Amino acid sequence: MPEELTTNIEDKDNEAIESKPDRTSEIISIIRGTDTPRVMKKKLEDYHGSDIAEALERLGENERKKLYRICTAEMLAEIFEFSDEDTAGAYLNEMDMSKAAEVVSALETDTAASVLREIEKVKRGLIIELIRPDIRDEIRLIASFDDDEIGSRMTTNYISITDGIGVKQAMNELVRQAEENDNISTIFVVDEVGVFYGAIDLKDLITARSTTPLEELIVTSFPYVYAHEEIEDCIEGLKGYSENIIPVLDNGNKLLGVITSQNVIEAADDEMGEDYARFAGLMAEEDLKEPLKESMKKRLPWLLALLGLGLLVSAVVGAFEQVIATLTLIQAFQSLILDMAGNVGTQSLAVTIRVLIDENLTFHQKMQLVGKEMKVGLCNGLLLGTLSFVMVGLYIMLVKHRSAGFSFSVSGCIGFSLVIAMVISSSVGTLVPLFFKKIKVDPAVASGPLITTINDLVAVVTYYGMSWILLINVLKLA
Repeated sequence: MPEELTTNIEDKDNEAIESKPDRTSEIISIIRGTDTPRVMKKKLEDYHGSDIAEALERLGENERKKLYRICTAEMLAEIFEFSDEDTAGAYLNEMDMSKAAEVVSALETDTAASVLREIEKVKRGLIIELIRPDIRDEIRLIASFDDDEIGSRMTTNYISITDGIGVKQAMNELVRQAEENDNISTIFVVDEVGVFYGAIDLKDLITARSTTPLEELIVTSFPYVYAHEEIEDCIEGLKGYSENIIPVLDNGNKLLGVITSQNVIEAADDEMGEDYARFAGLMAEEDLKEPLKESMKKRLPWLLALLGLGLLVSAVVGAFEQVIATLTLIQAFQSLILDMAGNVGTQSLAVTIRVLIDENLTFHQKMQLVGKEMKVGLCNGLLLGTLSFVMVGLYIMLVKHRSAGFSFSVSGCIGFSLVIAMVISSSVGTLVPLFFKKIKVDPAVASGPLITTINDLVAVVTYYGMSWILLINVLKLA
């Protein structure tokens, strides 16, 4: 591509970036302006809820209260859909009771239930009493499920019809319910007592002739979940489907609500966040606003356990004090063995946890996984051990000015120790999460710090043990 053309393209890209509107600043300017409430509301209607939610975080309390008065409950509900639950709860606390009740009524029922949990108990009760009875019942239904149950994520925003009616009646019912429910891409069919029967695609219903039996349009092999199922288990089952909404049933197979694709994505993000927290040795996720005491309570249990293991590693190193005193040079390469063993163990841990998502793994398949990880550890160990043998040997000989025999004897011990440590670390990184899974503990609890500390112990024993056997007792280098 000619240089002049490339420069022109880059200039245009830079101009596009510079000309991109700063919507957040624009929204803040509107709210801080002197326009009448009607004009402000009209201007704000041109912005997406996520942009206003971002601007809201940069406003003072009085400015936010001004926005609450300007915007309708529906506009505020859209904004809250793009805010964190605790942040939305704080905003509701700043509103008067009647406006707060209107906003909660306009929210998706799952969002409303989550946001209400963040409000102080007395005010929450008062707001709930001001909500329409039917919406109140829906919110209480969702709030009745534990946070780790899929029912806590569902919404009652869906269309349902009873079986046995005609296409024309089904269309009339769709139009009637669509006034309050906008999840209309799929229509769910229930029997006379509310038991889930199947689903109809909106397109199929619209294009069907009035004489077509409704039964011909119903898909009875539609996926569904039970409200009391754990979110983590449900997510894996739902990933294989491309449906925008999935019905949620009670234990009597009655339709309670639906899970939207957005709900699934949010739940998956939360689960990943929790697993990442456990991987770091934390009991749960933390945020910037969490009190110091709560953060310490989450971290201390693992840190105390790891402290105990760390003391054990130090005690083992102390047991080889005579070996270190005799061959002080070998201590310089201790971190090489420890780091590689820890890295290999963490890699095996990550692979194992990913594989353990499949609940149907047989014992034979689990043993195959252990064997495979040990083979990978062995092959990588042989390659890295050979490189260490050559590079460390040359380093000792050229930099430390030792004889070739001494240099490559030490590097050979290091390379051999590296192979053994990597094989054992691979098996530890696989067997530990398998053990946790066996005793019904989340394998993600077998966190990186735990595996790394165990492998430190393995590496220390391997390295100094091989140094004592090979270098001191066999080769008599001391």
